[in-house]
Amino acid sequence: QVRVVESGGGLVQAGDSLRLSCAASMMIFRFNVMAWYRQAPGKERDLVATITTGGTTNYADSVKGRFTISRDTAKRTVYLQMNNLKPEDTAVYYCNLQPAVADYWGQGTQVTVSS
Repeated sequence: QVRVVESGGGLVQAGDSLRLSCAASMMIFRFNVMAWYRQAPGKERDLVATITTGGTTNYADSVKGRFTISRDTAKRTVYLQMNNLKPEDTAVYYCNLQPAVADYWGQGTQVTVSS
């Protein structure tokens, strides 16, 4: 059963922008804090940003001022607008609840930033 589907990744140059999308089932989306995570090669998966049902957001220090998380309830979609991308942002990006639920991990979307 597919619960989340991430999209929007790609290969970009440093300084470029991307917008990631995460379409989630209503069961997941409606009453929960949603989050974006990322996992770089050889590293653990890290929390990037969260957004509550009321729209309150929080960000990892490494992306503050560059990334913006948002949610569209009607579309059951969470977005991650990423500006001024850096090579260290290269990772597979996932969405999930916060705290994450093991069964809800999707395939993720690859973001590669070249210098």
